[in-house]
Amino acid sequence: MNEYQHAGPLRLSTGLPPLDDLLAGGLLPGRTTVVLGATGIGKSQLGIHFAEAGRLQEGERGCFFDMTSRGDSQNHADYARRLFQWEFREMPREPLRDPSSLWLRDESRFDVVHPFMQSGKRVTREDLDPDEYREWQVELTRRLDITIRFFYGNFVHGVRRCVIDGLEPSDRPSDSFQFDLFEYIQQQILKKDADWVARDLLRVQYRQYEPQVLQHRYDPGSLGCLVLCTTREMMLEDLISRPLDSGDILSNANTIILMGKIRDGLTMGRALYVAKHRGSPCAEQIVPYQIENAGLRLMSS
Repeated sequence: MNEYQHAGPLRLSTGLPPLDDLLAGGLLPGRTTVVLGATGIGKSQLGIHFAEAGRLQEGERGCFFDMTSRGDSQNHADYARRLFQWEFREMPREPLRDPSSLWLRDESRFDVVHPFMQSGKRVTREDLDPDEYREWQVELTRRLDITIRFFYGNFVHGVRRCVIDGLEPSDRPSDSFQFDLFEYIQQQILKKDADWVARDLLRVQYRQYEPQVLQHRYDPGSLGCLVLCTTREMMLEDLISRPLDSGDILSNANTIILMGKIRDGLTMGRALYVAKHRGSPCAEQIVPYQIENAGLRLMSS
């Protein structure tokens, strides 16, 4: 028995067995997990562990959707290479020209996409004047096809977990373009039947390719989504006291994991805390962890 089998078939391992124990065996498929923490606290490394665990549980590693829009993409590829000898394949940001390529693994199974990289845009409406706002809406619409293609092309080839990274803090989530796009991904891709996702992607060509669509159906209830959100708060105690605003990504998440700095006398360290885990018993410990050459290591559970 490998170290991930204890989580059972109804749970998705995080890739860190001590964290799985805190989560009563792991994360629930078909639900969203949000990880909150400041830049450099280890969120992306947790995402790599979660994605790699898919190779052992489902036979396919997870995929990464990086929402960063200012050219400073996350270090996913570097972490994956160093921790698991995993060389990322990045999806080109170009229109789908041949729909039949969706069912060819080499042409649609990609590890990461950066749909907004180097667009130079901020993430809230307040950052843009009216003309920039209209331009950004047009760009967002163009990127939707790339978004649907990326997720659908992975899911039809057995990927069952995704990591969404690069979400930046905003005073009001309702003003954030990133949260608008995340809501679209969650409601119109992750929770939608596979054939309807294909309809949104193929549009008038759907009937032509319907046999392939039906042959490559997948269960949206089997998908796991880990969302990595950057916060202004650095200290874990500040994150724990943060309210879960009604209607935002936190109130709708099934599980929330907080990662932050802790103070022990004159020494600073890192720790995580499971603030929310619907439908399961949840350990209440604050668990210190270290970032090592092999990735995250929880110190106790």
